[in-house]
Amino acid sequence: MYLSKLSGLFLLSIIKFFFTPLGGPGLGLSFWETYFSCVAGGIFGATVFYFSANYFMKRAKEKHRVLREKHLNEGTPFVEKKKFTRTNKFIVKVKMRLGIFGTAMWVPLFLSVPLGSIITAKFYGDDKRTFPIIVLGMFFNGAVMTSISYFIFG
Repeated sequence: MYLSKLSGLFLLSIIKFFFTPLGGPGLGLSFWETYFSCVAGGIFGATVFYFSANYFMKRAKEKHRVLREKHLNEGTPFVEKKKFTRTNKFIVKVKMRLGIFGTAMWVPLFLSVPLGSIITAKFYGDDKRTFPIIVLGMFFNGAVMTSISYFIFG
């Protein structure tokens, strides 16, 4: 039962790191058990999605190309997606204002680990500092969120 609680937090942290520490007090786990299982899950998820970001971006581009060809072969009009959506404008503003440190540190926390890691890799994947900053962000944000969880619910 104990291992399933830890692995549950680990698995949830792979996807949504921000809210996962809130479950620690309710599961009867200590501060450190919650902290380390959430941070480990966040780092694991960031590692997988950061280093496979090129695959996901190529896959999305290929899917778009296939869809365009399908419409051309069928003779139906193909309407291009808007490239400057509200979300895309917001992400670019965040990138411009926060820079590499802010983007790598905060985007995986507030969006989600997979999406934030892919976006960070897209913008700053060539910079060697990017992934260590993401890991640093997981440790720091994990401490903050776990502390808040245990202060409120513990």
